[in-house]
Amino acid sequence: MTTSVLPHDGLGLDTLRLETLIRLRWMAIAGQLVAVLGVRYGLGFPVPLQACLPLIGVSILVNVALRLRYPATERVDPARAATLLGFDIVQLAALLFLTGGLQNPFSFLFLAPVMISATSLPPLMTLALGLLAIGCASLLTAWHLPLPWFEGQAFEMPMLYVIGMWFSVLLGLAFIGVYAWRVAEEARLLSNALAATELVLAREQHLSQLDGMAAAAAHELGTPLATIALVAKELEVAAPPEGDFVDDIRLLRSQVERCREILGKLASLGDDGGAPFARLPLPLLIEEVSAPHRDFGIAISAEFLGPEDDAPSAPRNPGMLYGLGNIVENAVDFAKSKVSITASWDAKTVTLIVGDDGPGFPSEIMGRLGDPYVTQRRPRLPGQPGGGLGLGFFIAKTLLERSGAAIALANRSWPDSGAVVRLEWPRDVFER
Repeated sequence: MTTSVLPHDGLGLDTLRLETLIRLRWMAIAGQLVAVLGVRYGLGFPVPLQACLPLIGVSILVNVALRLRYPATERVDPARAATLLGFDIVQLAALLFLTGGLQNPFSFLFLAPVMISATSLPPLMTLALGLLAIGCASLLTAWHLPLPWFEGQAFEMPMLYVIGMWFSVLLGLAFIGVYAWRVAEEARLLSNALAATELVLAREQHLSQLDGMAAAAAHELGTPLATIALVAKELEVAAPPEGDFVDDIRLLRSQVERCREILGKLASLGDDGGAPFARLPLPLLIEEVSAPHRDFGIAISAEFLGPEDDAPSAPRNPGMLYGLGNIVENAVDFAKSKVSITASWDAKTVTLIVGDDGPGFPSEIMGRLGDPYVTQRRPRLPGQPGGGLGLGFFIAKTLLERSGAAIALANRSWPDSGAVVRLEWPRDVFER
């Protein structure tokens, strides 16, 4: 069974731009050129330029190739970013091999690629790069060319000092890597929280705008509905009692009355808290939201799994009634022959599962269901135009989440077909 829990928002770790890596490598190339040429021509030390410059040239070629191959806005996935940073570590190790190994004061630059990885890549890739840097540093403690120094003088540091340099690189990699990762992780969590807050605020603003549209629609549709109701009543009176169209006319009148009730609820949403039946047991709640959809040739069955004498009851919440009704309506619209509603409860949770035997949720929109203007609705009756704006499920999802429900969408496992919507409330929240 393939599931998608809504909301399903989050930011991945593959947010490192290729442009950032290219610019950092240009900075490294400039620094390497200044260091090599400055030591050779400024200090007069015998730096092996014939070997160092080709190594720096390889980095230049890599940067030029990346610039020509990819656009400036390209974002690299973690694996490619780790590969590029690994290349930087190996290239730096090769330069250090030619210029004294860990005796070279620039050996601390092993920290740079690992720190970049810690701020942008998953921890396992950062660990792999850290191990690569430690491995290169370990090799350089024993195998390297002499440190460039004054001609005729040999400069050799004691092995104990070189081992101390190796430990300093090791501790620096560990400390700076962990610290940079923690700082970046906190920034990512804060960014995710802000993004989620902005999404919630945007949805609430959209819902508030729809409130005004609903009030305007209720006002504008009142007059034509009254006319339709009057004409349907006259047709029912004029039609022969045993005619072919009596049932159709009665269905038309019942749906007109339902439309008028819906418009009445829209006009007074939230004002019926003091109704005579202020609370509904769960079985009655399910019957109330499913009853209007039983006239369309789709069998709706309800099953209750829980102690009958301990059935939870909920306040008559217009938002919850609309949300559940919309989910049942969608199931009826897409079902082939039946819709099943399963309710279960215990001391801690209340669960409601609505399933149908239709085609199920299309995989291409599964992750976006619940957003406005995402729909796959088909016509309810033959001859009607299909389609829709997807606003019904958006409003239903928002209202149900506001009531404390966690919503999950799924498709039935093969060979069965159909969609399944699972709603779960903490029992105390549902009853409150």
